[in-house]
Amino acid sequence: MIGRLLWVQVIRGEDLQEKAIEQWTREIPVIAARGKITDRNGVVLAENADTYTVFVRKSAVKDAQTTARALAETLALDYDYVYNRLTKTSSSEVTVARHAERDRLEALLERDLSGVYYSRDNKRVYPYGDFLTQVLGFTSDDNMGQSGLELRYNKYLKGIDGEILYETDIVGVEIEGSAPTYIPATDGLSVRLTVDFEIQEIAEQAMEKAYEVQKPKSAAALVLDPSTGEILACTVKPSFDLNDVPRDDLAALNALGRNTLLSDSFEPGSTFKIVTAAANVEEYLKGNPKAFSTEHVFNSSRYRYVAGQRVKCWSTHSNGKHSALNLAGALNNSCNPVFVDIALSLGTETMYEYMEKLNFGSVTGVDFNGEAQGMLLPSTAVKEVDLARIGFGQTVAVTGIQLASAAAAVVNGGVYYAPHFVSGIYATEDLVAEVIPPQAKGRAISEEASRIVAGMLEDVVSEGSGKQAFIEGYRVGGKTGTAQKYENGVIAAGKYVSSFVGFFPANDPKYLALVIVDEPEGEYYGSTVAAPYAKEIFEGIIAAKGIRPQYGG
Repeated sequence: MIGRLLWVQVIRGEDLQEKAIEQWTREIPVIAARGKITDRNGVVLAENADTYTVFVRKSAVKDAQTTARALAETLALDYDYVYNRLTKTSSSEVTVARHAERDRLEALLERDLSGVYYSRDNKRVYPYGDFLTQVLGFTSDDNMGQSGLELRYNKYLKGIDGEILYETDIVGVEIEGSAPTYIPATDGLSVRLTVDFEIQEIAEQAMEKAYEVQKPKSAAALVLDPSTGEILACTVKPSFDLNDVPRDDLAALNALGRNTLLSDSFEPGSTFKIVTAAANVEEYLKGNPKAFSTEHVFNSSRYRYVAGQRVKCWSTHSNGKHSALNLAGALNNSCNPVFVDIALSLGTETMYEYMEKLNFGSVTGVDFNGEAQGMLLPSTAVKEVDLARIGFGQTVAVTGIQLASAAAAVVNGGVYYAPHFVSGIYATEDLVAEVIPPQAKGRAISEEASRIVAGMLEDVVSEGSGKQAFIEGYRVGGKTGTAQKYENGVIAAGKYVSSFVGFFPANDPKYLALVIVDEPEGEYYGSTVAAPYAKEIFEGIIAAKGIRPQYGG
């Protein structure tokens, strides 16, 4: 008996106490409010609307048919569904409706139904609907993050639910005169983004226009601060209204909800020449005899023959613009053979050193789930012809976030910053839970090399293939890209990825924009399909922020 007493009182004591409490109490959940998501300036991008959960304690219901009919009529529910919940489920307490609006709840309370209870709930609301869709993501019916930043920062946003405990008799009927026990909910923390609402709105409008005019598979834009890695805007079109998530069409939800700038890889084409140029300039400054000086004049032939294969330029060279080119001229005219020469001369080991410093072949570390790492052949598997094509952006696959972050490092003074969406976690406006500062991951190239390459890229916009991004009075730099797409290992006829990566002011970059137009109809060159939309984004930023011209007025 003593042994049994020890077993009941000590070993099983806590467990039996919990069971006893469950038998003589019933609880009403107090749902925690999910934390808000705001832009960098406090503009609310995700918040909550008060709703209510209605549930029934079956043992306290006097007439199941009458109660089911009243609930169905008041809450606009199917009668059979409600009646079956009250009569055919095994649970003593059943949830009848979630996210009921206040007017329906008030109408229900007027009926004074026994056994019917409610608790405060809330549902997620996105004030701007189809805005920052693939970044913010969405929540489930029970307010748990399912995608995007809602999922990534769910542990901060979700809060901790509370409850109200009522004493009941053996069949679950509340005991009159008993005092309820209130355990308050702890609301979720708010998340502040690096995103700038004004810049996001500009990018959204530009990509909506690109999607309508170019009729592509998708149009995407990413804007970041090159000096910190802070993401100022990120949009992919087409998308959907976050207040009307297409949950019943999983194929559409997956297609429209993917943040392709982070999750999908593509051959960058000529935008990758920024990397090859930066590697060459840095190696020349270091005294590497295999690097070319900025004044070196390259062979003007349209072709290079590598390991028995012919590698050609996109241009026919018939207009004379590709003759007597130095490195700046090669960037201006996007001449493939010059970058073949550079890559082959520097060699696999050196080229891979810079690609790894710029985070190609690995994730950037952006605070977002599902980031892809692109595709980079193992250096030991790279053949001479592979290296030749890598030099001008083929035989390598990158994500948009990789390309933008690498370009930022090349032009910002040479430091690679991990891109990020969130700057801080807040309990209240004045109570900071966590600050997330910019993260410098290392130096990619020297300040001098960065200045030289940025200057060359400014010439690309003022004089070369990037002219459609030129803005009078402002120092804009950039590089165009046009890449053929592959399907099942072969070139897909007529399918291209058109891109442009640009920045300004070129002498001290504060804004960098990447525009990617996937499979545009008709015209497909990055210079004519992507660059004009980067210009629209930059002009919008100039107007919104009141940035004065650098020259000419």
